[in-house]
Amino acid sequence: MYERVTRGIRVAVEPAYLDDQSDPEEGQYLWSYTVTIENNGPEPVQLLSRYWHITDAMGHIQEVRGPGVVGAQPVIDPGKTFQYTSGCPLSTASGHMVGTYQMKSASGEAFEAEIPPFILESPHERRQVH
Repeated sequence: MYERVTRGIRVAVEPAYLDDQSDPEEGQYLWSYTVTIENNGPEPVQLLSRYWHITDAMGHIQEVRGPGVVGAQPVIDPGKTFQYTSGCPLSTASGHMVGTYQMKSASGEAFEAEIPPFILESPHERRQVH
């Protein structure tokens, strides 16, 4: 599991390769990732939007921006968590993701909560021995 804490907001990510939904012969690889957002701060926060920076094994970059996550803009009270699972397709057998959530505190302050960088690995990745 990968994790990062920003201003009391802990973001943890657990990626998983989806072998049954991937087709390596067609250059289609799919991962799920489960994100847990835990509010260890003193006041409620709302997740307003997301930004993802996705890089495949060839160095191709996709940037994804949008409101909320999985159709929601959750309010997370102190001591509570919000968890969701989403997916990422790539045309290579590995890659990595990193990003931020735009958050707003109950007092009206906007800030970015960092999403930790994490690796997308599949058993089809060609490993080189150095």
